[in-house]
Amino acid sequence: MRWWPAETPFEVMVGAILTQNTAWTNVEKAIANLKARGLMQAERLAALDPAGLAALIRPAGYFNVKARRLRAFLDYFLNAYGGDVGRMRREEAVRLRAELLSVHGVGAETADSILLYALGKPVFVVDAYTRRVFHRLGLSAADASYDDLQRMFVSALPCDADLYNEYHALIVALGKDFCKPRPHCEACPLKRGCEYYRHDQNRRH
Repeated sequence: MRWWPAETPFEVMVGAILTQNTAWTNVEKAIANLKARGLMQAERLAALDPAGLAALIRPAGYFNVKARRLRAFLDYFLNAYGGDVGRMRREEAVRLRAELLSVHGVGAETADSILLYALGKPVFVVDAYTRRVFHRLGLSAADASYDDLQRMFVSALPCDADLYNEYHALIVALGKDFCKPRPHCEACPLKRGCEYYRHDQNRRH
């Protein structure tokens, strides 16, 4: 199972920035706009004026903010690696993560998504689905930090990019289909071991 729907590693990078604070369906519309104009290349995107870029990614929401963030990433990608994904992939994950986190608008989840899904680095991604699912299961605190949650997974799983990809994809599927803000507990395959479900059943009886 694969979570990130993209045709190229660079498309993953763009999507990781555009998906901040919005649903993936909105990101798909923005990416479709870019692809329809043949702009899914770093040099071509960087050549756009800010207003033109913002207009094309408008469906992703916060389009002016995201245009600035995307431009900041493009400047980094082109200046540090010449827009070459293969060259970037040859660097160590720790160094790449530090570089990405220094780029304007790139936080831990965005950086780790780029590392795992675009570059194949064994870095576990934590997102809102992860936080909600594992808190409800009773395996993490509601206020657990990103780093705390990431360490929980890394300490429990082999360091393997394909495994991290698969595991996170399954978390996303669970969060989208069952463990929603208003959960569908009765149909959930993990309900027997879920603290939230157990407490909910106790309240009902």
